[in-house]
Amino acid sequence: MKYLIVGLGNIGPEYEATRHNIGFKVLDALAEASNISFKTERYGDIAQCRLKNKQMILLKPSTFMNLSGNAVRYWKDKEKIELENILVVVDDLALPFGAIRLKPSGSDAGHNGLKNIAAMLGTQAYARLRFGIGNDFPRGCQVGYVLGSFTLNERQKLPVRIDVAVDAIKEFVLAGLQKAMCDFNNK
Repeated sequence: MKYLIVGLGNIGPEYEATRHNIGFKVLDALAEASNISFKTERYGDIAQCRLKNKQMILLKPSTFMNLSGNAVRYWKDKEKIELENILVVVDDLALPFGAIRLKPSGSDAGHNGLKNIAAMLGTQAYARLRFGIGNDFPRGCQVGYVLGSFTLNERQKLPVRIDVAVDAIKEFVLAGLQKAMCDFNNK
């Protein structure tokens, strides 16, 4: 059984340490824990590994955030992955820093990456792991906040929270979304 795990972010060194790239950071940690590395392929960086009897295809789209759906649709179709076996890791302003929320579907909540994925897949019914980045910014400064770096305090806590997200992804693959939601939402 194949799973497509997508981490959303923007390519380029200027975006590397931004809050918006937490999806890339989580997938980097998952790849490192699995002793695999990414290679550049069509529409993104890809890494593949097995988790027990499941195959995981990790995707970091190179299409920039707002066109992430092109990469997701391409790899879903190429690898013949069922919709219920897709998990998108994304930053979320509505959650406190480091909070994890797994959901089976939902709105894009104004997130352009999720909006494009839904448009390309023709549905909102794909799982997502929302990683809280908080919302400590003055009115009208959302873009600067999302494209800004984590604070020193957040950077110190980030590795532990990323490890929780990695564990949630593994549970999604091994035990299913409902079990992962029970075990990791509010953790």
